[in-house]
Amino acid sequence: MHQQKRQPELVEGNLPVFVFPTELIFYADDQSTHKQVLTLYNPYEFALKFKVLCTTPNKYVVVDAAGAVKPQCCVDIVIRHRDVRSCHYGVIDKFRLQVSEQSQRKALGRKEVIATLLPSAKEQQKEEEEKRIKEHLTESVFFEQSSQPENRVVSSGPSLLTVFLGVVCIAALMLPTLGDMESLVPLYLHLSVNQKLVAAYILGLITMAILRT
Repeated sequence: MHQQKRQPELVEGNLPVFVFPTELIFYADDQSTHKQVLTLYNPYEFALKFKVLCTTPNKYVVVDAAGAVKPQCCVDIVIRHRDVRSCHYGVIDKFRLQVSEQSQRKALGRKEVIATLLPSAKEQQKEEEEKRIKEHLTESVFFEQSSQPENRVVSSGPSLLTVFLGVVCIAALMLPTLGDMESLVPLYLHLSVNQKLVAAYILGLITMAILRT
């Protein structure tokens, strides 16, 4: 005999509820924001019924405040702000979405969504920009302080002695080699091949030293 697969018993209040967005912001000067949409998702394999509650129901109109969501489907809940007055600016209201099985009355899960009325979207953007700039400046000060202990040696270029040795080596390489009888340079200034090799080697070291500075 095949045993019927039993659905695990759901504990009251522990079922995760998936709603987007989790915050509603209404702007008094933008009438298009006076209507917001909440989307309730049902990723489960059983149908859910839902109910929308509010801390200040006189300020809002909720279209389809109760209904059902099929398994692995979603439903849009339209919320309209109907009391746009300056006395409500900055006041935080709350919506609570309760879900349960269609055959049960107990709430399996709930999710709260906050709602706020602000005077202007431009003022909100200005405050966010000021906050972002302030955070950026704070971070800049932090990084600047952390880099202070590092003492970097400022290069002052090659020393005069290094330059003088380089000039001497170049002059030595330009002098005639021993055995060059056609040169007009006095004989005592003629250098051997080994002496020129040493001068070339020293000049190479000096060049490397200059390039590293």
